Amino acid sequence: MNLDDYRGVWVFIEQNEGKIEGVSLELLGAGRKLADKLQVPLAGFLLGSEINPLANQVIAYGADEVYVIDHPVLKDYRTESYMKGVMLLAQKYMPEIILYGATPNGKDLASAVATDLSTGLTADTTMLDVDTDNRLLEASRPAFGGNIMATILCKKHQPQMATVRPKVMKALDPDAGRLGKVIEEKISLQEEDMRTKVLQIVNDVTKKANLAEAHVIVCGGKGMGDFQNFQLIHELAETIGASVGGTRDVVEAGWLPHEQQVGQTGETVTPKIYFAIGISGAIQHVVGMKNSEFIVAINKDPNAPIFDVATYGIVGDALEVLPKLIEQFKQLRSEKGGVVSYA
Repeated sequence: MNLDDYRGVWVFIEQNEGKIEGVSLELLGAGRKLADKLQVPLAGFLLGSEINPLANQVIAYGADEVYVIDHPVLKDYRTESYMKGVMLLAQKYMPEIILYGATPNGKDLASAVATDLSTGLTADTTMLDVDTDNRLLEASRPAFGGNIMATILCKKHQPQMATVRPKVMKALDPDAGRLGKVIEEKISLQEEDMRTKVLQIVNDVTKKANLAEAHVIVCGGKGMGDFQNFQLIHELAETIGASVGGTRDVVEAGWLPHEQQVGQTGETVTPKIYFAIGISGAIQHVVGMKNSEFIVAINKDPNAPIFDVATYGIVGDALEVLPKLIEQFKQLRSEKGGVVSYA
């Protein structure tokens, strides 16, 4: 089949219990830019049971078209049933680009579909663009331990596919009045033919830091020196009502658990305010926090790369700067009656 026959940018709209995952809305924003550059429609595709009402939300967030497969067997995610649905759509409509969120389900589905379509898949992408002359998706991600950014192309196969990390793209502001086309497709699925069954869904109720949802994060690096000095990070966070994060080195040193790691191999975060303290600014860390609204960096090296992405920078020894910051914030809280607002 001629590769020129493939047209359109598609986004897998992942939903759980009738709620669209945030990364899918973020990908609609990124997909909108790609589709406009290629001068093709942007489409979302939805699989599930009783999910037709979600189509309007997908259009509001930037899609021109929404492909919907609504079937009882698709109520809960399973590789086999969802892959059959995506294969039906992809082979019939032949999109040139398909984007998935790099969630457990998104990564599982994308790899299965790529195998059956005999095409390429770039995993854990953090940057997207297109070569409009050759209609090639430029999917970039950190490589070689995060020391370089690698841009990966799929020149000989279609569709071009990538999974994209949550929180690295920006969703568009929804437009409730936006018009689009909803295309409903039918699929033949029988529960008794499925090789796996969903017996129970157990929600994670453990109490752990949810950095992805935090509005303010105080993140420390190995520049803090040792575990005892790192307690200043906790003190500042407690003073201003923030969450605590750390770099990979900090986690490997045992100063924080892995769920509080920010960066390529940890969480991707987009808080209103991000304090980067004693952090040099290696790319594997920066990809996890560069979309924060305000970044305050403290480092004694004036040439540290972290200052390239910082909104505000303080050149100085964190062990000297932090106690003064903590003192000032405590005084401010006292004046405000103990209330800190980040509105």
